[in-house]
Order: sequence, then C-alpha cells, then structure tokens
Amino acid sequence: MKTLVIGANGQIGRQFCELAHQAGVPIRAMIRDTSQQAWFQERGIETVLGNLEGDFGKAFYGCDQVVFAAGSGPHTGPDKTLMIDLHGALRAIDLAASLGVGRFIMVSALRAEKPLEAPDKLRPYMAAKHAADAHLRAARVPHVILKPGRLTDEPATRRVATSLDEAGDNRVSRANVAHALLHLARRRDLARREYVLLDGERTLDVALA
Repeated sequence: MKTLVIGANGQIGRQFCELAHQAGVPIRAMIRDTSQQAWFQERGIETVLGNLEGDFGKAFYGCDQVVFAAGSGPHTGPDKTLMIDLHGALRAIDLAASLGVGRFIMVSALRAEKPLEAPDKLRPYMAAKHAADAHLRAARVPHVILKPGRLTDEPATRRVATSLDEAGDNRVSRANVAHALLHLARRRDLARREYVLLDGERTLDVALA
C-alpha cells in the first residue's frame, strides 16, 4: 500500500514527503532527474525518475494511491502550464484509472472553477486546474480534490478552515497543505470529496471529515 507523490520536489511535495516518511506512510517520490535525488536519499525516502512532459508510467507500479502536487511554478510561461498542470495531470489521471489505482488526491486551487475571475497572469494556471479537476471527477478512479488558497511560507498550525467565510482570508501555509495531504493520505475511506483549504481554527480531523 504505497503512495506515489507526483511533484515530490516542489515546496509542498517535499514537506509532504518528509511528514509521510516520518509518520510511517509508505511513499515513492517521483522526481525529474538524478540531481534532485540527494535530498530524498538523505532522509531515506524512495525515489523514482519520471517526467510529466515525457515518460512516467513505470512510477505507478506497486502504488495504490497518488498525490498530485506538481505545478509548473510561478516563473514559467503558459507553455509549461499547458504541459504540466494540464496535460501532465490528465495523463496521470488516465494512468491511475487504467492501472486501477485506489485513489487520486489532487492539489488544485481555490476558485479554479472561475479562471476568468483570476488575475491575468494566473488565468492559464486556473484554466488548467479547472480542466484537470473536471477530468478527475469524470475518471474511473476514487478521488479527493484539495483546493488551497494563496500559499504562504508560514509555519504549520494544523488548524484550517474550509471556506472563505469561515477563514476571513484567502491564505494558507504550504506547511498546512502538507499536513492536510498527510491526513488525507491516511484516510483511505474519503473519496469523491472536495475541500477548500485555508488557514483557520479547526483541526484537520474536524475540517476534513
């Protein structure tokens, strides 16, 4: 019962991998090339090479769950958004469905369903997330979609909110997102669920029930 982490070398991905490994949750970190391997090896975390713009099918074998935390990043153009956040996500979902993976946890974005309301620079990213989420909902694989707000580097509080009205703000720390992913990875009973995630006052057990 192993979880494949796609986007393991990202800011959220690394935090999740470290938390999961410390908690004894079996994971496999998918990385693009060997230059990213040292950080994971130092912590005893299994890695596999795979590229969302190329071949990554072999990374799935032996895994019964996927956490998709990949993103093209804020310093790339719409071309990378198209290939990673959209096409890469669609391919990962299709592979998970064809291989009978037990569950797919997607890190999406708050208000991804309204890309035209996003700032101009974010619209391609939001459109990609919206399309990937729709594809996941229609796929033959149980899923959870997590929709974090504006990401910060604040430390983890493990206290969250699941709506803007509750939170009063649109921010959430990457550390809290990583803790939420760990909670969801352990809760195998949760499927066909979608959660907004913001910094708040409720515990993860209560908020992500």
